[in-house]
Amino acid sequence: MEHWDDIRVFLAVAQAEGLSAAAPALRMDPSTLGRRIARLEAAMGGALFVKSPQGYALTDLGERVRARAATAEEALTRALHEGQGAASALTGQIRIGAPDGAANFLLPQVCAAIQKDNPDLEVQILALPRVVNLSRREADMAISVSRPEAGRLTVQKITDYHLHLATRADAPPVQRLADLRGRQIVGYIPDMIFDKELDYLGAIGASKVQLASNSVAVQLQMIRQAGVGIVHDFALPFAPELRQVLVDVLSLRRAFYLVRHASDRHSDRLNRFADALRRGMAEEVARLEAQARLTASPLI
Repeated sequence: MEHWDDIRVFLAVAQAEGLSAAAPALRMDPSTLGRRIARLEAAMGGALFVKSPQGYALTDLGERVRARAATAEEALTRALHEGQGAASALTGQIRIGAPDGAANFLLPQVCAAIQKDNPDLEVQILALPRVVNLSRREADMAISVSRPEAGRLTVQKITDYHLHLATRADAPPVQRLADLRGRQIVGYIPDMIFDKELDYLGAIGASKVQLASNSVAVQLQMIRQAGVGIVHDFALPFAPELRQVLVDVLSLRRAFYLVRHASDRHSDRLNRFADALRRGMAEEVARLEAQARLTASPLI
């Protein structure tokens, strides 16, 4: 049991990537955590972390121990819940990493609904303008706009989504792509596009953008001011002054994928949450896109 308690400390430090960051949740001071980690490393016969001023990164041994320990912790938690007659409700903390489009316009509603059905569940949304690093346990699972091609991961498609050009309803008409000349084009900062699926410039025949951000939410605000740009259909209901334009000329389709560590595939808790998340996201994309179609115009 002594070593199991140390493993709980180890899992918390691995999640937080440092002693000081893990200390508040464990209600221990960092020096105590350091001694517990050292004791566990001695028992394991090797270093579990590479320590640096930037934080604690798992060694290969640490990754193997973390995978097995997380599975054991999940099994113990599930057994305790079953013993208490509470196996139907999800509990504990689950963190989802996501690109900020999904994080801003989809996940708040979806996660709130899941949490409402599971009052003891804590859901965290990590919104990043880059790929979430699951190997470093930045999150328990991640949403991606393309299938990862490397790593020990499981990937499930969530749903397709659509994007169109949009501008303010009171802006000059856009009846053809040539009408975009001289307009303030909004898009990504070119050298900060972290996934090829986010590169939309070629679709509109533009070589550069006049207003740029690495954030979808910021891009939407720029378009609301005076610009024109590619907008997720599911984001349009949050900006009622915008209208889709050239819907018969330019339409993009992309997909969301749920990415998880392969070692988590036997976790009933994470599997159940993932199922609810995928179902909720697909339904929310469909609902919001249906709203967006009501304001679409084929010409202007």
